[in-house]
Amino acid sequence: MANSKEANARIKINKLLEEAGWRFETNENGPSNIKLEPGIKYSELGDDFEHEVHGFIDFLLLDKDGRPLVVVEAKRESVDPLSAKEQARNYARNVNARFVILSNGNIHYLWDTKHGNPDTISRFPTQESITQYEAYIPNPIELANTKVDENYIIESQMPNYLNDPEFQDESSRGEYLSNNRLKQLRKYQLDAIKSLQSSAIENKNRFLFEMCTGSGKTLISAAVIKLFLKSGNAKRVLFLVDRLELEDQAQKAFKQYLGKDYTSVIYKDNRDSWANAQIVVSTIQTFLAGDRYKKEFSPTDFELCISDESHRSIGGNSRAVFEYFVGYKLGLTATPKDYLKGFDGEGADTQREFERRQLLDTYKTFGCESGKPTFSYDLLAGVKDGFLINPIVVDARTEITTELLSEDGYSVHSTSEQGETLNEVFNERHYERKFFNEETNVAMCKAFIDNGFTDPLTKKYGVELFGKSIVFCVSQRHAARITNILNKLAFEKWPDQYNESNFAVQVTSLVPSAQQMTINFSNNLLNGKVKNPEGYDSCKTRVAVTVGMMTTGYDCQDILNLALMRPVFSPSEFVQIKGRGTRKYLFEYTDYTTNEHVVAPKEHFKFFDFFATCEYFENEFQYDEKIRLPRIITDITDGPEGGDGGPITDGPDGPIGIKGPIDLMASDEITSLNETHVGVEGMRIDREGFRRAVEDDILTNDTLKTLWNNGDIAGAEDYTKTNIFNKPSHFLNLQGIKKAFNVDRRITVREFLQVAFGQKTGFESKDELLESEWGKFTEINPVDQEHYAPVKSFFKAYIVDPQVRDIIDTKQLAQLNFCASFDFEEYQRLNGFKTIVPTYVKDYISLNTFLN
Repeated sequence: MANSKEANARIKINKLLEEAGWRFETNENGPSNIKLEPGIKYSELGDDFEHEVHGFIDFLLLDKDGRPLVVVEAKRESVDPLSAKEQARNYARNVNARFVILSNGNIHYLWDTKHGNPDTISRFPTQESITQYEAYIPNPIELANTKVDENYIIESQMPNYLNDPEFQDESSRGEYLSNNRLKQLRKYQLDAIKSLQSSAIENKNRFLFEMCTGSGKTLISAAVIKLFLKSGNAKRVLFLVDRLELEDQAQKAFKQYLGKDYTSVIYKDNRDSWANAQIVVSTIQTFLAGDRYKKEFSPTDFELCISDESHRSIGGNSRAVFEYFVGYKLGLTATPKDYLKGFDGEGADTQREFERRQLLDTYKTFGCESGKPTFSYDLLAGVKDGFLINPIVVDARTEITTELLSEDGYSVHSTSEQGETLNEVFNERHYERKFFNEETNVAMCKAFIDNGFTDPLTKKYGVELFGKSIVFCVSQRHAARITNILNKLAFEKWPDQYNESNFAVQVTSLVPSAQQMTINFSNNLLNGKVKNPEGYDSCKTRVAVTVGMMTTGYDCQDILNLALMRPVFSPSEFVQIKGRGTRKYLFEYTDYTTNEHVVAPKEHFKFFDFFATCEYFENEFQYDEKIRLPRIITDITDGPEGGDGGPITDGPDGPIGIKGPIDLMASDEITSLNETHVGVEGMRIDREGFRRAVEDDILTNDTLKTLWNNGDIAGAEDYTKTNIFNKPSHFLNLQGIKKAFNVDRRITVREFLQVAFGQKTGFESKDELLESEWGKFTEINPVDQEHYAPVKSFFKAYIVDPQVRDIIDTKQLAQLNFCASFDFEEYQRLNGFKTIVPTYVKDYISLNTFLN
């Protein structure tokens, strides 16, 4: 008898075949559909795949008509099954079977010999699934050549739209689209689809769309799904999400966009009939429960798998679901994770560390080996194009939080039971974890209510309706306290409106029906409609208080206020939270007494920051540091289905693993509150994409490199302006580069290329450039010690101060007595430099460079 490893391989493969419904012998389920080597019977199977007298034992799987369908090439456990690839290919050709399974009992590959390479599978496909898959023949050329225009979705929503006079008339088209809920694709959304088509023609089957919150990823998904189904490159599509509310959100969207052409179902509601649909929507958690994805699906059941918020869905067990299915893969994310970034090969087990990072890396997972997504569209571009809005940041700090944020931290002095004096120091990372202060919570809530935006439409009717808001807390216990405080303050301020303790509602995973509450809040149904103005479509509950349930992918366009009542140190989490407010919205109301229709656009939203998080990501966060792998959490956490999925939750008696909490009874109140309008340049965290753009668009562009290296500087400048700047990949431009690198003056294309190609280590500041120009001036025009200070002062002032230039050029010298940057007394000490400096500046220096 062969050794146990050989026997184990045969036993495992036999079991995998039987689990998938294949039969060695005829039984009550039907005739046998596994054919063995000629002359070999099932009862005669040996233990060793490599030493049978009749040669290798290949299993030939048959369809319902007895036709060869799949060749199973089985190897011993000690043999890599891929080594049998060419042998299996020849066997498949000889029997005219399209599919091959390579297995050693532990590792299995499914190979469509007419398309692509072997894909890893964890379960063998069923006869029904592989038969359906056989009818599917990928056609990348058809995929790439299918025309997709702005009305691609409308064609499915309303097939005869082109014949409607209201659509034909441009003056009424906008109202026609709005009244019929028709969705046109924007230019950048079309660019995303075209980038996928271009990648497909290069035989790529994995794609990644990196798109900011509010850019319409679900609409783009609908267009991609239609493209694949219509072109025959998919017969059934799986759309995976990681939150229940996103499942419902996606299903409604697909029914609205594609319902007339294709059937879309939520899997858990259609477990017996999902196979009849072309689009199947599910949470990853539903598929993971009890390994349902393995037990109820074959790897070939979906030809396209789309992962929403893919930076989350490829982590941990979730990745198993995503990788289980063969075929095309599309990832959608606003915050991809590049865990290969900065990997320097350090570590006791470098190979294992590298493999672990590969598994967690969003770019690697979706075939973007260079770390460059298939398509990207960031918040800066969205604001520039007029589709999204930036926040008004409200930096509010109390006495205690100010100390927590300081370098010294907040000192607490107490006395132990033994009479010893205890000194402890806390910083912002300890907030609500190791202590709490009720007055701090009250101060934050009061600042939030007193300064938050109110609904812009209801003011016309004399109603102060607080704008819909989301507050993010440290823990569920903290959320409960904040909710209670907000309700008390609302009752004190608006006793007639909020006397039912429903102004604020806790929406966390421990609250029953929390997922439905998030949906109701978005649909303006949470706790009913507001009573005043009568008939206004907005819910009574104005504030949802959560921990992490409403961070990723949550769509509630009429949000007017966000509040961070906890510190945030993860850039991806910060971007996701901020993104809840960036969508535009049009508030509408019809006064039924007068039939007057009133509208008010959402032009801004307020982002309350009580722990200087915005300042941290603007000034302190090291964007270029090596990304650390996430720690393995062993404490109690909010469950993924529940949705908080973030900070560790508190136990019933306080934070886990510490003594306390320490109840600081010290008084506390807001000591500073500053509002900052974020302009089109965005925050630094939004601008960091420009740094990657330099690497992606400049350093890897062979044409540009050739021009630059050959000394054709003017040609390189022109090429950059024409072929790189303001393109959809990164919308790279000088203004964005200036902001990304914190340059306090204008920069030129040449300067940018000098920095990009390493000729300069960075951009000089305005002062540094002035010093450099001063040095050049003194080389040509030596200045003695007596006149050095006034001449240098005059030189700089004449360059940067238009008032000084105007006074000198118009010879109104008396005005220098009222000039702050250079006075008349200094002017009198210039001697001959009074004319030398202006002449030199006009001949040799570009004043535009020194403008802001």
